Amino acid sequence: MSEDGFFKSATIIGLGLIGGSIARDLVAKGVRVRGYDTDRARLDSAVREGIVSDPLDVDFDGAGADVIVLAVPVDQAPGLLRRLARLARSARLVTDVGSTKTSIVAEARALGLDASFVGAHPMAGDHRSGWGASRRDLFVDALVYLSPTSAVRTPVVEVASHFWRSLGATTRIMEADEHDRHVAWTSHLPHLVSTALGLALASAGIGRDALGPGGRDTTRLAGSSPEMWTAIATDNRAAIEEALASAEREVASFRSALLSGDVGLVRERFSRAQAWFDGQSPKRSSR
Repeated sequence: MSEDGFFKSATIIGLGLIGGSIARDLVAKGVRVRGYDTDRARLDSAVREGIVSDPLDVDFDGAGADVIVLAVPVDQAPGLLRRLARLARSARLVTDVGSTKTSIVAEARALGLDASFVGAHPMAGDHRSGWGASRRDLFVDALVYLSPTSAVRTPVVEVASHFWRSLGATTRIMEADEHDRHVAWTSHLPHLVSTALGLALASAGIGRDALGPGGRDTTRLAGSSPEMWTAIATDNRAAIEEALASAEREVASFRSALLSGDVGLVRERFSRAQAWFDGQSPKRSSR
């Protein structure tokens, strides 16, 4: 690390929205970035723009750095960490950016990387993806969950916190399994509901261009990467299933109220949702 406590070099595997944005921010701070992406066009663009100074090949020769960031889909991250285990042991910090944490943290623990690995989940996503979607300051005021390999607060957690705060984020430490249960509700459920809504509209022959601003906002997440979200949904399926079941019950209740013509119950459901939106604790209907 440099004299001011920041990193001199970084290796970023995966140059999409998140990995690319990290690379842009680091280079702006004077950090030398090595990079790799399976999409050669992305890597070439990053080199051409002067962000990646050292492009890596598929064998990751010369990938050693102060910090190593795995910015790949969650189903690829554990295997990638195994491939980089030797280099990871000599890095000051190894982190990932996946939306689930249990699998990657378990792999880091099995590899004996407690001294260098802290899982991370920056809540700074977008429905757009790829190098072209990456940008400076993506993480300013964003929340980043940190999941170390144990509940003990170790020096590497402080290093990870410093890393993300330097990019403008705030951090919150949360154990991996607790994190995955939490984001099943706060991140994964909204995404799957948006996807289901898009599918329902598609089945009715309605395009997104026919929607008003509210409809476009509600369905925005349906435009996200199918590959990335298939991996997330599969990896966190148990927690997501519980959240989806709750959403299904709410939809079924709304449908039942409409079918019965119970105007009072319909109004009550809108009122409860409004109370939630306003930060209140809506009371459950006794009906």
